[in-house]
Amino acid sequence: MMKMRDVAKRANVSPATVSRVLRQPDLVSKETKEKVMRVINELNYKPHMIASQFRTRETKTILVVVPDITRPFFSEVLRGIEHTALQNGYQVILGDTENQVEREREYIELLYRKQADGAVLLTARMDRDSLEELSSQFPIVLACEYMDGLDIPTVSIDNISSARKITEHLIHVGHRKIAHICGPMDIILSRDRLRGYKQAMMGHDLPIDPAWVQEGDDGLDSGYNQMVKLLALEDRPTAVFVFNDEMALGSIKAVKDHGLRVPEDIAIVGFDNLRMASLFTPYMTTIDQPKYEIGQKATDLLLTLLKGGSIDRKKFVMKDELIIRESCGFYQKEQLFGAAEGV
Repeated sequence: MMKMRDVAKRANVSPATVSRVLRQPDLVSKETKEKVMRVINELNYKPHMIASQFRTRETKTILVVVPDITRPFFSEVLRGIEHTALQNGYQVILGDTENQVEREREYIELLYRKQADGAVLLTARMDRDSLEELSSQFPIVLACEYMDGLDIPTVSIDNISSARKITEHLIHVGHRKIAHICGPMDIILSRDRLRGYKQAMMGHDLPIDPAWVQEGDDGLDSGYNQMVKLLALEDRPTAVFVFNDEMALGSIKAVKDHGLRVPEDIAIVGFDNLRMASLFTPYMTTIDQPKYEIGQKATDLLLTLLKGGSIDRKKFVMKDELIIRESCGFYQKEQLFGAAEGV
């Protein structure tokens, strides 16, 4: 079994320096920290956590609670969390709630049992009072999902603004009959993206047919099924903004299965900029979330709290980006404007 002195010898530093890298990384230069962490990874060195806990009364462990580990979106967020945690001498416990509030509460019990020092919550399904009580006792950071008015550090993009932006892009290329396939309405992300869609439509004096707003869950099958409903309408939309990229891929498949083409017959845009959005044709127009950076920032904030620091600013809004590809029909601008104006 590798020991701390083995790491120190390979990295050409003292054992005390290795200990500081693992337990007080802020006291070590960036160059030294990177060199020691590289050797730790090469040697697969695992410090004796039980002994460490008795000395410091810390577990050096961060709890990360995710609503659904099967969703590709979370993989990059989790990578940002884990990389940052490991660089600072912490390990990560992952809890997958499968979108169940009770499972979320069960994982939170790890904090009360002192099996983790703090938590990054990628889901905010618990009630406000429970979250506030939790944050009063433990270092907590919310990321991706959020709850307005909470005195808890939160990292996310502006989902209302992003949804408005991508809907307005469809308007700018000439679409007037735009539908929206929502995520589940018990999630604030779904409500905010619906709100942004409505703001864009109303801001351009465009009507919203109630039948053009279809609620699903957040998976491929749901995107397919909700698109089938839209395709069956007598007054069919010419474009659809879909809650996320997974659902958008399901929507594209539904269009193709009905003998239609994207974007020639109907434009489709998604959200999140998953890798799959640029792998399948037509390449998908979408909103890019800085997923890895969200994970990094959330962990940095949590580490500040764990070290006894304070965070005066509670809400951190990360920059999103509209990624324009084939699925929105951007190259049809003149044709679509002409059709919209009866030319």
